[in-house]
Amino acid sequence: MATFTTPETSEPVPLEFAESARARARGLLGRDGIDGALLLSPANSVHTLGMRFAIDVAHLDREFRVLAVRTMRPGRVGLPRPRARHVLEAEAGAMERWGVRRGVRLALQAG
Repeated sequence: MATFTTPETSEPVPLEFAESARARARGLLGRDGIDGALLLSPANSVHTLGMRFAIDVAHLDREFRVLAVRTMRPGRVGLPRPRARHVLEAEAGAMERWGVRRGVRLALQAG
């Protein structure tokens, strides 16, 4: 499994990839949680319609630099973020623990 780190992570964070259109459309729908994060690529927006839990959403540019982070409750539709090429999803509160905030660049490692 792939992982990512930030300057503040003490351990690599498990990372799943949603690269097909079907996988991106599904995202975290139907799950009760996630161990780590899900990277949707390419993507510049997400929704939480039908979600069972609140999620943190980070919009990333081409170099995996964080453009914005927000928490979305279930039943919301996010607006597309200009310049975003990837979206990282995780359980609410996780991004803060990992140090994922605006301006930080994620370092991805293949698994």
